[in-house]
Amino acid sequence: MKLTEEQVKHVAKLANLPLTSEEEEKYSEQLSKILDYIEQLNSVDTKDVEPTFNVSGQSNVMSEDTTVPSLSQEDALLNASKKEKGFFVTKGVFEEE
Repeated sequence: MKLTEEQVKHVAKLANLPLTSEEEEKYSEQLSKILDYIEQLNSVDTKDVEPTFNVSGQSNVMSEDTTVPSLSQEDALLNASKKEKGFFVTKGVFEEE
């Protein structure tokens, strides 16, 4: 299926993409090749093919959900350049400098 440059311009306008004339020509070719390939895929008879969701047969391997000791508040703040009342002190987000 050959896309015209007008069709590419229309799609670019819908996507709010400014394209040069060289890009329009280039994308017209590329999109036409993609649509040709999709047509080729659509022509394949898949009537007797069972749908699959996992072609490898493998499943996710999950680690056990166990608790482990974490840093104490003192250890976490050990290298903080600024701290106050057990918390990190950072520059305010909405404050003016």
